[in-house]
Amino acid sequence: MTAHIRIGHIGLSFHEASALEVGRVLIEQGHTVSYASAAHEVAFEMLGRGEVDMLASAWLPSSHEKYLEPLLDQVEKVSVLYEPYCIWGVPDFVPVTEVESIEDLLREPALSRMERLIQGINPGAGISRFSAEMIGAYGLGSAGYEFRPGSEADCFDRYEAAVAQGRWLVIPLWHPHFLHNRYSIRALQDPKGLLGGQDQATLIVRKDARERIGARVMEALARLYIGNSTLSALEDALRQQAPGSVTL
Repeated sequence: MTAHIRIGHIGLSFHEASALEVGRVLIEQGHTVSYASAAHEVAFEMLGRGEVDMLASAWLPSSHEKYLEPLLDQVEKVSVLYEPYCIWGVPDFVPVTEVESIEDLLREPALSRMERLIQGINPGAGISRFSAEMIGAYGLGSAGYEFRPGSEADCFDRYEAAVAQGRWLVIPLWHPHFLHNRYSIRALQDPKGLLGGQDQATLIVRKDARERIGARVMEALARLYIGNSTLSALEDALRQQAPGSVTL
């Protein structure tokens, strides 16, 4: 039996890369697929309304649990595709002996050299929620540091430009990510533990889609594992094919 399966994903390119891997498995098993992307909260709302049959993927428990919780009676967790975690990172040319921890941002030489703007992505992302809280929790605002949400281009292009110019900056980021495939980005220690720890990027399927997907295909999806480094490379390749594109 073949069916048309609708795959949802959050509108960021690494989520797109993981959705394409899920789609590859479905296509290999004889199904046709289509993709739909949206902002974090909206992607889960689409899943809840039945506008997509599955979501690739939910970061559980730290980042997306609050979005998935209202849907738990409608969906099931199928497989862990990779193990994401959030960081505040700096370019590897920033000496670890001088800036090792987030707390070091309040001391020299960071006070003289580190850019004060900490540019993030959209405000619904877990890393954005964590980062906004960290400004106050670490007392960074008193030294002029500011977290600002924005677009992927705002965040990622700014980082690449800073690296090319040798500027010191902090990027709110995560593993896996295409920038890790291009650069060595060192994570700052987070002694207050505000970055959420390691999540499990979980493939979520609506219960009412199981029969159309089929038991054999569900078993294939349950075996699917991508891993952080592979997904970073897949996302990098995807972005080089269609720079700036996060929507299929």
